Amino acid sequence: MPALIEIVSVIDAAPDVVFDLELDVDVHAASLRGSQETATTSTGRRLLTLGDEVTFRARHLGLPWCMTSRITVYERPHRFVDEQTRGPFSAFRHEHHFQGLDGGGTRMTDRVTMSAPWGPLGAVAARVLVAPYLRRLLRQRAAHIRSLAEAHDRPA
Repeated sequence: MPALIEIVSVIDAAPDVVFDLELDVDVHAASLRGSQETATTSTGRRLLTLGDEVTFRARHLGLPWCMTSRITVYERPHRFVDEQTRGPFSAFRHEHHFQGLDGGGTRMTDRVTMSAPWGPLGAVAARVLVAPYLRRLLRQRAAHIRSLAEAHDRPA
């Protein structure tokens, strides 16, 4: 049975600004410095779009991780989806939703659905260890995006 993680953040910046920051692999890597995250794109561009693949390498839970994801849905500035094509999970789908708010802000929703390998043992590990860890990483990433987006949208 897949694990579901959902994080909702309110950001005082326009949806297009938040959307673009979420698709910037340099911003992604900077948001997770503690895990020594690196990101390599299939195109060499740092801003991802439909069909692009990105390979993330990092240390998580004390182990080296490598995961490649593809952008499978791209509806700027409302939503995009990345899905694992190679990596540690049986399945990993990350939906990013951006809803404009009155006053110019954005409600950003991260929704991750993931399944671990190794049958029932993997399912328990996913719920007890991996899902809480990913929830913390998503919150950390959202705080980083909020900081950059709000600084970007602030009048000079």
